[in-house]
Amino acid sequence: MAFARGTFDITRAPHPMAIAAEGSRLARFSLDKQYHGDLEATAIGEMLAAGSSEPNSAAYVAVEEVKGTLHGLQGTFNLQHAGTMTRGVGTLSVTVVPDSGTEQLRGLTGTLAIIMDGKQHAYEFEYSLPASH
Repeated sequence: MAFARGTFDITRAPHPMAIAAEGSRLARFSLDKQYHGDLEATAIGEMLAAGSSEPNSAAYVAVEEVKGTLHGLQGTFNLQHAGTMTRGVGTLSVTVVPDSGTEQLRGLTGTLAIIMDGKQHAYEFEYSLPASH
C-alpha cells in the first residue's frame, strides 16, 4: 500500500432536489474541490444529504470525479462517500470506485480519510496500483 497526504479546498453549492416534498429534510449539493499535496488534482461531484429531527444526526452520500496526478502519475478516478452522524458521533467511508482509474491510474484501489481541523480540510489516502506501475 502507498500513502498520499495533503489538504483540499471545497466549494459546496446547494441545488434543488429533482423531486421535492414540503418539509423534506433532504438536500442536494454540487462539489468543486482542489486537492493539494501528494494528490494534485481537481474534482467535481454531487452530494445528497438527509437531516433528522435529532440535533447533530444526519447522513450523506456523494460521488466525485478526481482528475490530476497522484505521486506524479496522471489520470482520473472516482470516489464514493458514505457518511453518518449519530448525535455528534460520525462515521465516514470514502473509497475508490472499482475500475474507475484511467491512464496511469488504471487499476487504482484505496480509501481516503478526511481530516477536519477547524475550517481546514486534509486527506490521507491509502491506495495501491497494479505492479505494472
